[in-house]
Amino acid sequence: MQKFKWIVAGDIDGFFGLMLDNLLQLLVLTALCSFVCGMPAEFVFAVVLPGVGISLLVGNIFYALQARKLAIQENRDDVTALPYGINTISLFAFIFFIIFPVFKATGDYKTAWKIGLLACFISGVIEFFGSFVANYIRRVTPRAALLSALSGIAITFISMEFMIKTYKNPLVAFLPFGIILLQYFGKFRYPFRIPGGFLSIAAGTGIAWLSGYWGKPMMDGKALANSFQHAGLYLPSLTITDLFDVFTLKNIKEYSSVILPMGLFNVIGSLQNIESAEAGGDKFETRSSLLVNGAGTILGSLFGSPFPTTIYIGHPGWKALGARAGYSVLNGIFMTILCLFGLMSVVQALVPIEAGMAIILWIGIIIGAQCFETSPMRHSPAIILGLFPALAGWGVLLVQSVFNFANGELGKILAKEKIAAMYAITMEAVPPDLEFLPYSLSGILALSQGFLLVSMIWASICAFIIDRNFRTASYWCLTGSILSSVGIIHAYKLSGNAILNEYSFPANYQFIVAYLLLAVLLFGASLVTQNEN
Repeated sequence: MQKFKWIVAGDIDGFFGLMLDNLLQLLVLTALCSFVCGMPAEFVFAVVLPGVGISLLVGNIFYALQARKLAIQENRDDVTALPYGINTISLFAFIFFIIFPVFKATGDYKTAWKIGLLACFISGVIEFFGSFVANYIRRVTPRAALLSALSGIAITFISMEFMIKTYKNPLVAFLPFGIILLQYFGKFRYPFRIPGGFLSIAAGTGIAWLSGYWGKPMMDGKALANSFQHAGLYLPSLTITDLFDVFTLKNIKEYSSVILPMGLFNVIGSLQNIESAEAGGDKFETRSSLLVNGAGTILGSLFGSPFPTTIYIGHPGWKALGARAGYSVLNGIFMTILCLFGLMSVVQALVPIEAGMAIILWIGIIIGAQCFETSPMRHSPAIILGLFPALAGWGVLLVQSVFNFANGELGKILAKEKIAAMYAITMEAVPPDLEFLPYSLSGILALSQGFLLVSMIWASICAFIIDRNFRTASYWCLTGSILSSVGIIHAYKLSGNAILNEYSFPANYQFIVAYLLLAVLLFGASLVTQNEN
């Protein structure tokens, strides 16, 4: 290999994709903090975003250096750094199940923010120490099981979300998507070697700004001009005192039902993404990858960010784009500049989401394809089985959103008619066995709770059955029984339209017994086949 190159042509496309992915999280984060949790815009720009920027910079630089080290060790020029950014699912969980409820109860956005810092810090600690058992998990889990859950997320929370948005604004979104498909599926080279990612965003942005000539304008010039009012230098400040103001056993216990599963989710999710990278040819050291993953979250909480960071899904997609180590460096620097100089509002007013989501949609497609391409063909049924829990998780999100919308509309009608009595449309009021979806709410909720772990368990059971390793399959059944006994998977409690974790023992005896019976069946099968052999 020649001298290591920090920036190659594919890094430009990779940067646009990863930057947009991170940018989407920051746009959502900024809006939710301001409009849902009552944080003044100045507080978000001066305190929260600088903390986010520091954690993103440290993580992205580390994973770029890690990729450089592996490339030099293996004398290769095609090593792609692990992508890194804000954890999407934790972002929504921390907002709606921790920060917003505290703000609603106290009316004090600072108290809510401090509790968010506590949750973020503990989640980082879980990720940090989870790194010491991660290698063992990788050794005992089939690749199909580790990757099927990621495929489920790619199909639902990534690809479907952006495909729906594509069809919402086809005039803006179709052409950028076609530009991406032409280059990365069709291997077409654009004139002057212009990166497809850049061309895609430029085309989508141009169409969006011209949309007013043939219909309702998507962009607003006045909004762009006003967006510069928040620009300025916001240096990060230590928030250790704020964190330890609320660091009590009472607070930890009260929010453990959100913090614990999110911490475990981040460990397992990052582990699956490391496995995905290895399946693509880049074998990174598991422990150091997860240690820095947790350290980035802890660092962010000490500088004002209540949102965990994580190793992102999508390594095979960035690798297919030709990205190497440079895209991670560029992303870290760019996102830090946005966070420290208050430029998020400017980007939001300048570039529509529709212009950049084609790259994210491509990433989702590649992740789904990789699972089948890199796992043994005989394990394909296990991959399909592992998709169902994520599909259920996405379905629950749709159902919950419908109930929230209907409940809000009912509130407006009651207010308009000046009806003082309190009425609500909630999932809690639906009989659990009523088949109105047309299936029961209890079934889809049970399947969706802890869906990453449920996916791993059932895909592992199926893969080991296919390999006629019935005894190991029975051990995975025992794992399912143990996890369901304490409520980590399958257990839930409805509170209005909120779906809460239910940690108790026994959380749900039906799942405990069901997994045990399945374990007995498979263990018995292993004894029979042992005697036959």
